[in-house]
Amino acid sequence: MSVLLSEDTTGWPPEKIVFPVGRIELRVMDGDHPYHVEHAAAARDNWNRELAANPAFYDGRMLFQHRLSVSEEAITGESYVSPFSTFMYWRGQRERAGGFHVFAFGMVVSSDGALIAIRMGQHTANPGQVYCPAGSMDENDIVDGYCDVEGNMRREVLEETGLDLRDGVADPGYFATHSDRSVTLLRVYRFPLTADEILARVRQHMLVDEEKEIDGALAIRSADPAAHHYSAAMPAILAWFFGEAK
Repeated sequence: MSVLLSEDTTGWPPEKIVFPVGRIELRVMDGDHPYHVEHAAAARDNWNRELAANPAFYDGRMLFQHRLSVSEEAITGESYVSPFSTFMYWRGQRERAGGFHVFAFGMVVSSDGALIAIRMGQHTANPGQVYCPAGSMDENDIVDGYCDVEGNMRREVLEETGLDLRDGVADPGYFATHSDRSVTLLRVYRFPLTADEILARVRQHMLVDEEKEIDGALAIRSADPAAHHYSAAMPAILAWFFGEAK
């Protein structure tokens, strides 16, 4: 059955709820993202301002989605390899249009029921924010012309925490939530280690991690949205995970 891809969110599930997803198919297209073509000059000017404020930024290449269909049956769409600077310009607009940001949380859960999160370093694009280890999909995550979501989750969790998702047991299936044209994909991985044991491993990894993207890890045990400086996606995810959704 063909799926109608769109540049708007008509017919999507409501924002800020978590729902199951039957399958994920994000095709990677050739050429440039239409948003990048249209806004290249403005994005370049904005990037100069971003660099002036944070010289640690790097204009790498990431997968930026164009058209998307989101439902419990499937999340399908088209992605383009695009400059990070174009995404940063898009992200900063009051009214986002012309693209979507799809990223994935590999949710590390300890044997005593804590959700392990990280706090991003002050030199990153999300300084001080607390969320599950994650990063935008990039060229390393393209397999046979599609975004490899599971591979992206494993790579990002390993890079940021030193934990290998293959050491955990994955819950069946994916879930998702969305808000303001950003879509978060979720899968839970349960580890045979306590929260204290996992946090100790992350601290050891931080000592040798050359990127130093994070400045700490936390064990979350409640859905309280005010407990930490959470990213925008986290409150809905916490409410769902801890069973406190209203």
